[in-house]
Amino acid sequence: MDTEARRRHISSMTDELDNLMLVYLRRIDEKIDRVIETQQDHGRRLTSLETQVAGLHADFAGQSARIDRIEARLDRIEKRLNLIAA
Repeated sequence: MDTEARRRHISSMTDELDNLMLVYLRRIDEKIDRVIETQQDHGRRLTSLETQVAGLHADFAGQSARIDRIEARLDRIEKRLNLIAA
């Protein structure tokens, strides 16, 4: 094989290697894009869950306050009817 043919052969192999590397880099890039998209979706879902949990805490606090008021009213009724010692 003469020098020019050898150079073309090596150049061809280098081009094939570069193309193969580009294929793998594109695949990696696509996978990273999917991971980022999934992570962003998880972030949105987590934010939604946090909002819902905060709403539940507010509901529980409201129910607790209502139960406290009912308990106070029941105590006054029991005292008025002499059901418990004053």
